[in-house]
Amino acid sequence: MKKPTWVVDKERSKKAEASETVWLFGLHAVRDALSNPAREKLRLIVTRNAADKLSDVIGAAAVPPEIADPRKFPAPLDPGSVHQGAALEVRPLNWGSLEDVAVGPRPGTGDGPDAGAAQTPPRLILLDRVSDPHNVGAILRSAEVLGARAVIAPARHSAPETGALAKTASGALERQPYLRVRNLAQAMLALKEMGYLVLGLDGLAEATVEEALKTQADRPVALVLGAEGPGLREKTRLTCDRLVRIRAAGSFGSLNVSNAAALALYAAQPK
Repeated sequence: MKKPTWVVDKERSKKAEASETVWLFGLHAVRDALSNPAREKLRLIVTRNAADKLSDVIGAAAVPPEIADPRKFPAPLDPGSVHQGAALEVRPLNWGSLEDVAVGPRPGTGDGPDAGAAQTPPRLILLDRVSDPHNVGAILRSAEVLGARAVIAPARHSAPETGALAKTASGALERQPYLRVRNLAQAMLALKEMGYLVLGLDGLAEATVEEALKTQADRPVALVLGAEGPGLREKTRLTCDRLVRIRAAGSFGSLNVSNAAALALYAAQPK
């Protein structure tokens, strides 16, 4: 019996994901990946100078380094990549399911959202087609600093896990969950069922983030941000519980999405 087309496509997608690899580059990104036991490491290319700087983590990483001539660095990187003499081929990290990152223990802790009365209500960042890896990398850094449980984006039309993203994230990619889902609107509905208040960022919204959370700060919150220019798609807007804006001292045009994510996440912190 011939398999349905959707079954064949799903099997092909799984095979492609299983064979997908990423080249990380730069001393900081490579060091953090080598130090991450959850990261599957395949090939390490370093110059002698970089090997000396990474010697404390190379030995424990169980991946033999290939010493390369800095003038003929063999890693398949874009010509403009600032690799600092270090490149590491890896498989993308697996952060589990939406429920795992939304209600499971926060990375780096042993406590879930129901672990006790002192537990801080979880915060999530959702990105609606934000495709610039530098913006997503910066958002991952802010999310880690401000304690967000995860950054979530659609699998299509969003920045994949790449060397450029990892370098901008400056190590946060190894610790801060970056989960890509099949359908963002469906993920938002699932989060609502888990008890999350889903707030969409819109510069023309009436209420600020603080005003929307004035009586609901103890709830789990998901902040949804759109790409610069288009903003939130219509379906995304309609799926939000409410649209909110960032409080500003005066009038301004717009914020870079990575800056907006940091400010919104800070504003959403329980006081």
